[in-house]
Amino acid sequence: MPADAHPGIVVVGGGVAGLSAALNLLRMGQLVTLIDPLPSPGGASFGNAGLLSADTVVPIALPGMLRKVPGWLNDPLGPLSIRPAYMPRATPWLMKWVRSGRMERVREIAKAMRALHVNAFHDWKELLGDTAYRDLVRQSGQVQMWDSSTETATGRIERNLRKEHGIHSEELGADDLRQMFPGLAREVVRGVFIPGNGHTVSPPRLLRTLAEMFRAEGGIVLPERVLKLIPEDGGGWLVFTNVGNHRAEKIVLAGGAWSGQLLEPLGVRVPLETERGYHAMLPAPSISLRLPILQKSRNFGMTPMEEGIRVAGTVEFAGLEAVPDERRAKVLHEQARRLFPDLRTEEPKLWMGHRPSTPDSLPVLGPAPGHRGLFLCFGHSHFGMTGGPPSGKLVAQLVVGRPTTIDPTPYSAARF
Repeated sequence: MPADAHPGIVVVGGGVAGLSAALNLLRMGQLVTLIDPLPSPGGASFGNAGLLSADTVVPIALPGMLRKVPGWLNDPLGPLSIRPAYMPRATPWLMKWVRSGRMERVREIAKAMRALHVNAFHDWKELLGDTAYRDLVRQSGQVQMWDSSTETATGRIERNLRKEHGIHSEELGADDLRQMFPGLAREVVRGVFIPGNGHTVSPPRLLRTLAEMFRAEGGIVLPERVLKLIPEDGGGWLVFTNVGNHRAEKIVLAGGAWSGQLLEPLGVRVPLETERGYHAMLPAPSISLRLPILQKSRNFGMTPMEEGIRVAGTVEFAGLEAVPDERRAKVLHEQARRLFPDLRTEEPKLWMGHRPSTPDSLPVLGPAPGHRGLFLCFGHSHFGMTGGPPSGKLVAQLVVGRPTTIDPTPYSAARF
């Protein structure tokens, strides 16, 4: 596309948030170009746990969480790891994360999460249409489980937040869990069933379907890497990529964990960090899961998918450039075998990706401060598959000046 062409709106980033924004804008009658160096479903949207958690209102940072951090860090393959060389870079973000865990702030965050997530299944169905939705999405619930019969302080906070927001959940005993999950280890003794949640049977195919719909409905996809966003004197933007220049009237930045690099030259600073996550995909498993499992005592999840069982979890702070530590994916396979001692599979497929995370677990949505025509849509942390479609709809409404379905204020970059 020549530099003097005017594509209307450029969406930077082809993950679930970017595709959701792009499809909504296209269906609002806009001319939309999506730019991403990786074909969908590249990036974090490929390898996430596949959870669709419309009935989740609990942020990652909670009161008392700080006390658990030293124990996690002492285990090099535990649920949290910070590479020593990256500690100075991660510390300011982590301090903001701790402050977000104050109960007063947690309640504010939960309210904003509820507003964004509550219609997630409706928004997925709106994007996909009935046939693809039935093929790819299961709104059949999720099960959380613990190794202790005593409710933890964190578990009590989570239960109270669900109650405050009218979210239905059901307590499960050891016998209930073993009926639902034959072969479950005896050490698991308590659970909670949240029927309003669900999952996708294939994150890769889900994202490919959105991308195919976008192209089929007239959207333009450019496989390029955006290097800089340059505001032009007469209005609009020049999008500077590794192979070209493209002009746009407006931009939606949905670049995931890389979004901060594009905002920094513009003087827009948001506390965005990459929480590197891992998964082990277990092909041809010897067990069958009815529902996704979140093992809360050991901080990992297992999701039934058409490619096998995906075991996902862990958080690693090491930046965007450090090489993966494949041991963190392998330990997830070991955790799955501990949870189901009779589990046998073909050789696991290992993966690492970059969660784009803010300290308060809320995404950054809406206009970029001080830059007309630039809109932000990133930072979904552990909740991208849930929050991506409602975020894309909200940002698209803001871009075209339509009334918004929810109040955008809690997600504004100005909150920082």
